[in-house]
Amino acid sequence: MSEEFIEKTQNLLEGTLKMTKAYVYILECSDGSYYTGSTIDLEKRLNQHQNGLGANHTKKRLPVKLVYAEEFTRVDEAFYREKQIQGWSRNKKEALIEKNYDNLPKLSVAYRDKVSSRTSDTARAADTMKMKDDLVPEALEGTPLESKKKSQIFRSNGKLLLTGEYVVLDGALALAVPTRDGQSLSVKPIETSKIYWKSFDDQKRIWFETKLDLDVIFNATLAEIHPDEPNSRLLQILCAVRKLNSNFLSDNKGFEIETHLDFPKNWGLGTSSTLINNIAQWANVDAFKLLALTFGGSGYDIACAQHNTSITYQLSEDIPIVTPVTFEPSFKDKLYFIYLNKKQNSRKGIAHYKSLEYDLQPVISKINKITSQMMSCETLGEFQKLLEIHEQIISDVTQQDTVTSSYFDDFDGAIKSLGAWGGDFILAASENNPTTYFNQKGFNTVIPYTKMIL
Repeated sequence: MSEEFIEKTQNLLEGTLKMTKAYVYILECSDGSYYTGSTIDLEKRLNQHQNGLGANHTKKRLPVKLVYAEEFTRVDEAFYREKQIQGWSRNKKEALIEKNYDNLPKLSVAYRDKVSSRTSDTARAADTMKMKDDLVPEALEGTPLESKKKSQIFRSNGKLLLTGEYVVLDGALALAVPTRDGQSLSVKPIETSKIYWKSFDDQKRIWFETKLDLDVIFNATLAEIHPDEPNSRLLQILCAVRKLNSNFLSDNKGFEIETHLDFPKNWGLGTSSTLINNIAQWANVDAFKLLALTFGGSGYDIACAQHNTSITYQLSEDIPIVTPVTFEPSFKDKLYFIYLNKKQNSRKGIAHYKSLEYDLQPVISKINKITSQMMSCETLGEFQKLLEIHEQIISDVTQQDTVTSSYFDDFDGAIKSLGAWGGDFILAASENNPTTYFNQKGFNTVIPYTKMIL
């Protein structure tokens, strides 16, 4: 038994645990195993796990994904719940994650029933676990009480599209990668029939705040909403959710909701897509359908939000085909992302692309081939050549200059635009660290591939 466990249980016996809000969480690791923990700062702890600074179990099984969270008003209650869940079978944990509460009592026994007798400090720790029936209501075993489960927390990954920009809309095979940074959504039920919404940026500053009466959501229609401002965009999203799930908000109970970005919202890593995926998880609707009713787009960003690994993405008769893939080039330490600080409107970029007349079939065939070749590249030189060919193809289709010809014609390496051309991030492949080069050009945000991508 760990020293951390013993320390916590001894503190509990001495009555030193404070009345502080705390969380129990379950992570799904890359090998499919589950890790259960507790913390007083969920976002900070998740970041620690993702960056290899968490438990020994998770640091050897990265990346990890948050699949369940519960909030408590006391640290000791969260700790008890953590140890209870840790003793459950995999089937019972999955029933909890999937909210199949009726099945919980039928599955495995609780942790306290598995603890064998021990000696010295470990014996005292085990005895403390047996004391929890006197301190925590028995109903906590088997189902999360509403009085205890104060909120739900959802999280989605950011995104970058490495190949297939624009033409992914017409069926091209694209390679996309999820970013380490993403966005979380916390949902706390309240008794009033209102939604209180706060959105925080990566510096923990509120950048959007509003209050919505549920009646406004119930009475609005999608056709009437013009989502030009954040408030009307939020109303549009919630109305779209109700179109997909008529039971959403039907009990007329409100919520306090917070969103927290890990990245600057002007970076173009998926402020909208992570929000859509988080809301879809909360409301139990299809995130791809919710995206189609609101922001639109190919949907690759939703796929990245939902995956902790690189993916290929392709639309077949408007149905997304998402395939997890291994993209671990031996030269990934030679890859860098550079922020151009020229934020582009993806919807305008798509509209421009759609307005052009071009025979796309041969283009799509070429992009499909490049995407496949990129995933199996063995040398940096081969990868650089593919980037250059890809850039020229998209340049011809969209009738835009490549970013290399516009800004970086003296760069020693290869550069590729990502997403809507002209802004957000570019990918640079270079034998030498190009940070000084880009800094001298006035571009100060240069991020190594391994620091950006899950």
